[in-house]
Amino acid sequence: MKTTAVIMAGGRGERFWPKSRNNRPKQFLSLTSDGETMIQKTVKRLLPLVDMEDIYIVTNAAYTELVLDQLPDLPKENILAEPCARNTAPCIAFAAAVIKQKYDDAVMLVLPSDHLIGYEDIYINTLKKAIRAAEQGKNLVTIGITPTYPETGYGYINFGKECGDTYEVERFVEKPDLPTAKEYLASGKYLWNSGMFVWKVTSILADMKEFMPDIYDGAVRIGEAFNTPGFEDVLVKEFYAFRSESVDFGIMEKADNIYTIPGSFGWDDVGSWLAVERINETDDDKNYIEGDVISIGSERTTICGGKRLVAAVGLEDIIIVDTDDAVLVCSKNSTQDVKKVIAQLKEAKREELV
Repeated sequence: MKTTAVIMAGGRGERFWPKSRNNRPKQFLSLTSDGETMIQKTVKRLLPLVDMEDIYIVTNAAYTELVLDQLPDLPKENILAEPCARNTAPCIAFAAAVIKQKYDDAVMLVLPSDHLIGYEDIYINTLKKAIRAAEQGKNLVTIGITPTYPETGYGYINFGKECGDTYEVERFVEKPDLPTAKEYLASGKYLWNSGMFVWKVTSILADMKEFMPDIYDGAVRIGEAFNTPGFEDVLVKEFYAFRSESVDFGIMEKADNIYTIPGSFGWDDVGSWLAVERINETDDDKNYIEGDVISIGSERTTICGGKRLVAAVGLEDIIIVDTDDAVLVCSKNSTQDVKKVIAQLKEAKREELV
């Protein structure tokens, strides 16, 4: 059976302000020393498994040119441009309906565009196991990440009975507090929810029809109009009518054909500026420094310089990001609050900085 990949690339990446902006969000930035952007890395690591002509990027319509610029070998018709943001369920339904028009049925990998993978061979082998499992009946397979510490910022997957390469999913749980996260880690029965899914197109559409019939019906109309003169009108009409819903809540928490495969392949969701020191080499004082920077006596500090000299003296556990029109200075303990800066900028109607 044909294997396709759907890469979700519509997010804003607000916790990476001031580098991530409305006109160039995180997935289109390079956050590693090799110069490749997040979306370029995501596509490149899939090529041993999926042909470029079978990779689809679902993104905001405003980012179509960015995708074309960063992925010049991708067929233009494989950029599925959403007219508005409606969360992951409409995104996935849109892609599934388009792929069904092309292949009638195929295995569909659904992957975020902004994660990093340390061990790509292990990653590909894990996806191969998930593909084999997805080809069996109506199985919906999610890739869970074997936790290495009690993380409170991720949702978790509670798994049960072993079924070959997979495990039955008992339940999905929301982000826990620290004592609960410690319990999950100690039990050995929980995985981090990575947001990576594998299923046949017909399987996910069948569950959409059962659990989200309004989104299913709209997606079918979009698929039928794909590559016709009236496609854009149909797409806009149907997408604006969709309710905003995640596939986790709409399908994965309700269906009974859900399986998971534990993954241990150096996964990082690159969720905030804290990730930069994890995914790049640091100096002897555990600083990550790029650009025109003088650092004296600083420790465990991330400094991303711009065109100006940045001088840092005696800093500890601080993040500094310098861009042409804004500078972020942030304690490592407060990286999740960077989004609040954007909220205040919007309130002040300073949209040029968002």
